Amino acid sequence: MTRQHTHAAGRRTGIPSRRGGRSAAPVPQAAVPRRGPGGRRALTTLFWVGLVAAVLPWWLDTPAGSLDSTGAVLTAAGRIAGLVAGYLLLVQVLMMSRLGLLGRLAGERISRWHRDVGATLVVTVLAHLSLIVVGYAAGRRSVLGQAGELLREYEDMVAAVAAAGILVLLGLTGIRAVRTALPYELWHHLHLASYLVLLLGFSHQFSNGAQLFPAGPVRAGWITAYGLVAAALLWGRVVAPLRFNLRHRLRVADVVAESPDTVSVYLTGDRLDRIDLLGGQFFRWRFLTRGCWWQSHPFSVSAAANGRWLRLTVKVVGRHTADLRDLDQGTRVWAEGPSGTFTAAHRTRERALLIAGGSGITPLRAMLEELPPGAALIYRARTPDDVLLNRELDWLAQERGTDVWYVIGSRDDQGPRQVMSAEGLRRLVPDVARRDVYLCGPPGLMEQSVRALRRAGVPRRQIHLATFEL
Repeated sequence: MTRQHTHAAGRRTGIPSRRGGRSAAPVPQAAVPRRGPGGRRALTTLFWVGLVAAVLPWWLDTPAGSLDSTGAVLTAAGRIAGLVAGYLLLVQVLMMSRLGLLGRLAGERISRWHRDVGATLVVTVLAHLSLIVVGYAAGRRSVLGQAGELLREYEDMVAAVAAAGILVLLGLTGIRAVRTALPYELWHHLHLASYLVLLLGFSHQFSNGAQLFPAGPVRAGWITAYGLVAAALLWGRVVAPLRFNLRHRLRVADVVAESPDTVSVYLTGDRLDRIDLLGGQFFRWRFLTRGCWWQSHPFSVSAAANGRWLRLTVKVVGRHTADLRDLDQGTRVWAEGPSGTFTAAHRTRERALLIAGGSGITPLRAMLEELPPGAALIYRARTPDDVLLNRELDWLAQERGTDVWYVIGSRDDQGPRQVMSAEGLRRLVPDVARRDVYLCGPPGLMEQSVRALRRAGVPRRQIHLATFEL
């Protein structure tokens, strides 16, 4: 093994410092996992088939020539929007069920689908309400008068308006500026209101839906869809976590300070060798002790599975994470997971480039143990003290034949700006366009890196982003 240090003349800030290792003898290369897009295509096909099935009853029940006035056209558009909104609500809640199969089939795209479907759902619900009110009022009365009549005389209409208000609120909390200003636990509990929307939407649909009111196959189909989504929620949110925790009985073994504001929590338990865990995945952890038991936060494991212990490494950024420093040995832990497809098993190329910022190193450090030799890591940190787990990274550089580049300095410093550009990335990793790239860190770093990678010729399908949203 060899170790090499490189420095640019005349600068001490923002300079990439390299730790690299190469075996004297050739190291056998692991096979690239073959994970085609078949699962995503199947889900996409099912989505569009379901959408057509949701709207088709309106088409079949609408006689030719019945849309003979402005009011009739607006009302018909409102009903179509209502059917689409009802279907999208079911899809959105299904994606929140945390079904392992759904995550494995959809891969990393499930977070993007969740965001896009959520935005579309808000728009279709508002369109449904507006078009129905204006369509009913056309040529008869004022819009406000019609809205009042609907609220007074139509069953479950107040529930429908309440559901729409909750969806708008959830849509607003999805805006990045709003979300970052909210504590994670508050944001998480607000999004649990989606289940209330499902209940309110169910009552409104079956009280006022023109296609659902009479008993028949259409009504039975919608009831079946609601039942399947409810079953998925029960399994993913209740049954599967209960089985996992009864089987493994996790508890705190030790708490180790990695830096003044970062701690590693080591966990032991039963049958840890039977946890199907990959580096890069995360759990939602609930520490059953005073002050922590009521909060559940997603944290990645920071070491690959070894059958003896689990570890999460957490940066102290608030009261909850600060309390983790004082956990007692033996504290019981409730965990949900493992979750996520941000893993080496989902790469499409033989070699990989990992880019981390700050505490975003934790899932990547675990992933390095499972990648074949020849990987590269670029670690961005503001100061040398912000570099976490550097001894382990240097050891992995030697043992796994990995190039590790520490890029230290402010985002405005010339050194980091040059390194994190398309040209800088190509200088550090000349074959970057032929690698899978894994990114985990602050949103600004991830956005900057994605832009640079795209300019460097990396296809979007080879760029993997760590997400913890669902």
